[in-house]
Amino acid sequence: MGDESQVIRRGRKFDQVLAGAREIFLRDGFEGASVDDIAREAGVSKATLYSYFPDKRLLFLEVAKAECRRAADEAEALIGDDAPVAEVLRLAGERIVGFAQSEFGQRMFRMCVAESDRFPALGTAFYESGPELVRGRLVRFLTKAVARGEVRIDDLDLAADQFAQLCKADLHDRAIFGLGAAAPREVKRVVEGAVAMFMARYGVRGAG
Repeated sequence: MGDESQVIRRGRKFDQVLAGAREIFLRDGFEGASVDDIAREAGVSKATLYSYFPDKRLLFLEVAKAECRRAADEAEALIGDDAPVAEVLRLAGERIVGFAQSEFGQRMFRMCVAESDRFPALGTAFYESGPELVRGRLVRFLTKAVARGEVRIDDLDLAADQFAQLCKADLHDRAIFGLGAAAPREVKRVVEGAVAMFMARYGVRGAG
């Protein structure tokens, strides 16, 4: 357990195991989830589960990565390349905050911090499938918006990172310190403020 050389093996029941693990992790969290419960929910033997995922942390990470990709794909499917910049940013901000404020997102964040010394690859993989994925998709959209003359941005990576951080405001700190998820009106207030500040900095007057 905890050996970073351990690898995931895919097989016929891989998706079945992943679906079962998602249900148990969302219900019980990482620490509370037992391999027995995951195997039972997935309808496989413990031997089959371990043949795919030799470490529970690897299984949790794979579930988290799938959740990140799903959220990003759903958001991207709702927007078009020609959609107004502020509209896309508002949608992206809502999704960023929604995942970060979710119980699953908070559990993943805490586990990455707690396991950073023993399992540093966990944080790296989560970053690549979460924040870095969001940044990449924002950069691709903003590149097209720059070409259309709607925004003026020299450093697209920095601008995407700035927007993601603006969406956190005080919401992230309150969540990680156990003060609970923000009310919808507060999330809306923060996201709208992030969009307004971003457009004030990078928007082209009169565009759109």
